[in-house]
Amino acid sequence: MSAVQVDSHVEVAAPPPPGFVRSLVGYGVIALVAVVLALTAPSGISKIQLTAGSEFFQIPQLDLPAALAVGVPAIGAAVIATVALVTQLRSRSSAPRWMAILAGTLLLLGFLAHLVAGKSGVLPLTGLLTSTLFLATPLIFGALGGVVCERVGIVNIAIEGQLLAGAFAGVVVASIAGQNPYVGLITAPIAGVGVGALLAWFSIRYRVDQVITGVVLNVLVLGLTTFFFKGLLSELEGLNDRSRLPVLPIPLLSEIPVIGPVLFRQTLLVYLLYVIVILLHIYLFRSRWGLRVRSVGEHPKAADTVGIDVNRTRWRNTLLGSGIAGLGGAFFTIGQGLAFGIDITAGSGFIALAALILGRWTPLGAVAAALFFGFANALSQSLRSYGVSLDSNIPLMIPYIVTLFAVAGFGGKVRPPAAEGTPYVK
Repeated sequence: MSAVQVDSHVEVAAPPPPGFVRSLVGYGVIALVAVVLALTAPSGISKIQLTAGSEFFQIPQLDLPAALAVGVPAIGAAVIATVALVTQLRSRSSAPRWMAILAGTLLLLGFLAHLVAGKSGVLPLTGLLTSTLFLATPLIFGALGGVVCERVGIVNIAIEGQLLAGAFAGVVVASIAGQNPYVGLITAPIAGVGVGALLAWFSIRYRVDQVITGVVLNVLVLGLTTFFFKGLLSELEGLNDRSRLPVLPIPLLSEIPVIGPVLFRQTLLVYLLYVIVILLHIYLFRSRWGLRVRSVGEHPKAADTVGIDVNRTRWRNTLLGSGIAGLGGAFFTIGQGLAFGIDITAGSGFIALAALILGRWTPLGAVAAALFFGFANALSQSLRSYGVSLDSNIPLMIPYIVTLFAVAGFGGKVRPPAAEGTPYVK
């Protein structure tokens, strides 16, 4: 019986990295859309305004031929996407991330220039970016709250309820305190913690299904706030007064063209957001606390073996994450200077949940995804001012359509913490 000789020197091709095919499709779509955008550039002028009017120096309004304003960034995006595509096919590895960011940015610039080409409207770039951050603020708070909870294995479907509770408590307490928005800002996260305590109690103490618990809490908070709004706020004066957090421009930094008005001419709520994002990223990935949190979410049995109290850690993180989400709820009332209304959050908690998934359960990823959704919302609200005529219902649909496609295309391919949604029993 003859032995079969196997050549030990035969090289076996290594499998492509995770997401390789999806990345190829993404670059291919960017290149294709960019080419179509460049070829369909209309005639006329694209008007672009870069400064808001209060910076150190003013940049004159750019009146560019549409073919130039659309074609140059679109062609640049197509070239970069093609180079990345070829690089991946040759090396069988992912292209550098900066190529995707640069190609996407150029494609976006070309798209915006295409929108205003030949129209009477002007594209206020600084204003659009300011609106993006403004509208993304509650989404970022909600997504960060979800990151803190889900990193320890607690599925936080109740983000919507936490935002709604924070919005309600913020405006009511601010009204009682003589229209003092800062007092409301302190109360909003406390209301979020109250919702989080119920989530933790049922999920950890009684091991109720976390998804069902979150859905029930959303309905409960909506019902309670609706009941109190109709039976209390509408009947008694002085409980639902408008009060708004003042804008606090940072000297010098707020005068930098473009980025100054966007980042450094904000309210205290937005500045708190900056601090929370930075601290959460550092503590989650560069500290002992973060290591313990991630170990509880990935392998609670191993964490328990080395002396980490799994359920106590889950309790603490659920309350912390819920407080962060509740703080974001203040945006809808005292953050905008609005009185409370029924279902004022309008599903923002679910979009924040989508941002959390799209951001791969990381603080910076969640921020990037939330900004993406915020931009879609800001753009949908500004289309008419650019001279684009659309049915009034179409702009309202854009943020949700973008959310659906984003999660369907990317969110389904990512892996959540291994122990997410699984109760821990010693």
